[in-house]
Amino acid sequence: MKRILACASLALGLAQAPAADELNLPDFGDTSSGIISYQEEKRLGELFMRSYRSQIPTSSDPLLIGYLETLIANLTRYSELSNRNFKLIVAENPTMNAFAAPGNIIGVHTGLLVYSQTEAQLASVLTHELAHLSQRHYARRLEQQRNMTLPFYTALLASLVLAASGSGDGGMAAMAATQAAAADAQLRFSRQNEQEADRIGVETLIQAGYDPYAAADMFEQMLRASRYSRRPPDFLLTHPVTESRVADARARAMRYPRQLREDSLEFHLMRARVRFAQSETAQRAVSLFTGELEGDSLSHDASRYGLALAYAEAGDTDAAAKALAPLLEKEPERLTYQVMDIDIDIAAERYETAHDKLQKGLRKLPNYYPFNVRYAEALMQSGHYQSCADFLSQYVRQRPEDPYLWYLLAEVNGLAGDVLGVHEARAEYFIQIGVYDKAMIQLRNALKLTKDDYTLALLNERLRYVEKLRSELDY
Repeated sequence: MKRILACASLALGLAQAPAADELNLPDFGDTSSGIISYQEEKRLGELFMRSYRSQIPTSSDPLLIGYLETLIANLTRYSELSNRNFKLIVAENPTMNAFAAPGNIIGVHTGLLVYSQTEAQLASVLTHELAHLSQRHYARRLEQQRNMTLPFYTALLASLVLAASGSGDGGMAAMAATQAAAADAQLRFSRQNEQEADRIGVETLIQAGYDPYAAADMFEQMLRASRYSRRPPDFLLTHPVTESRVADARARAMRYPRQLREDSLEFHLMRARVRFAQSETAQRAVSLFTGELEGDSLSHDASRYGLALAYAEAGDTDAAAKALAPLLEKEPERLTYQVMDIDIDIAAERYETAHDKLQKGLRKLPNYYPFNVRYAEALMQSGHYQSCADFLSQYVRQRPEDPYLWYLLAEVNGLAGDVLGVHEARAEYFIQIGVYDKAMIQLRNALKLTKDDYTLALLNERLRYVEKLRSELDY
């Protein structure tokens, strides 16, 4: 089954975007007394993330999410972030973009992986966004403009949602209509902030062991993309790149020795996943990756992996296994290949084989996110509903803000006949995607189904929490 790789755009408005008065935007309150505290910024970030999720689809691909979480976590070790805990949004959009939002939120478009030719180029964009967070550019902007909290954050969210709601040349009209409002809200970072993020981002990139020239190479990649399109890459709309900025990035890189280490194969494998997901059909993906194996490719191993993905999606599990076999033989311990091998077993309905491989993998790596997700999915698809529900009820405690886990738990509780569990899990799912009205309905339905005093107390407390969240939304 094809995994949806979700992403979102940071353009200032696209075709078929909802009107501003149709957006559900949070009331972020007033912080006019000065620079907002870290605690307040975290609260605003949580509201922002849930409001964003309520309107834009986000990824449920555990491999892509796990890769990006690992990459960003490694980069934060070398960054100036005092609080290295971050939250990741991977949004469904093929455009080249990434963004940072208050509360240590990093947003990545899957399209960014397609445009990036190396992991160093991808990392250069991420370190730039980490620099915006470490220097608290959002909070500093608010300090400069007292009483701007509500319009600032509302416009920030609106620009993200408007951008991710459409695509194509038709978005030019919507973009023009929203640019004035975005300018008034001053969403774009100042030139000083951009220069600071460039400088600190490159330093972080170098400390993490990546090529210092990658930032300039990525800027040039963006400029080339903009020359052949009526609409520039979304990243350029909020992070304007000029020839002088490219020159500055290259001059900055020249101060350091060039580090030409071998590129990460895992980057290319994830890039293949994104390109596969963006293919119109599995058959077109088969043609794409077959052509690369017969000709030029940034990574033939990644092209072969993409071919296995495409064959599995097309239902030809024998061809998928044949495509994967040389990769597994070369690197049997690579987890991405192991998960693909399991995916082929699941697609072929060899559930017991898949269960055995997953249980073996979980004994070695009990916290490996893709193994846990695939184990739950395999249990549900094979009809082991109660076992799946029991497993997910425990695992979701490790990732309580993961909407996909709550979605799976709600589904399998329904299949297992646990109506109370359905309402409880659906409530948590709706909380995490910011649909508070539906979360309250689910909690009230759950209250009608239990007479246990302890459960009643927990549900009532949760309902009060959601009502408070709902009250913070500005409709």
